Amino acid sequence: MKLASATLALLLLSAVSASAECYADYKAKRDEGRLRLHYGVARLPDRACGSAGDAAAALAPRLAAEGWTLLNVVSVFGPEGLDQRKGSAGDFFLRY
Repeated sequence: MKLASATLALLLLSAVSASAECYADYKAKRDEGRLRLHYGVARLPDRACGSAGDAAAALAPRLAAEGWTLLNVVSVFGPEGLDQRKGSAGDFFLRY
């Protein structure tokens, strides 16, 4: 009985951590006669939380749809990092 309870607890814990929110901060550019740069923060799908490369693969098409080119993903982080980045991201905070 104890083994079954421990197994169930581990399964529940892994399900919670697998669906944890994650975000990326990134830099992007747009060049339409004049170069425009922006720093932003975006929420990522669970499948893109593993690395900066996974985040870039998920984020680049979203930015491209609006005419932006992803330059790089600065970091991937959890909800605890949102407040410290909100001011720097400005209009691009959770926009894409």
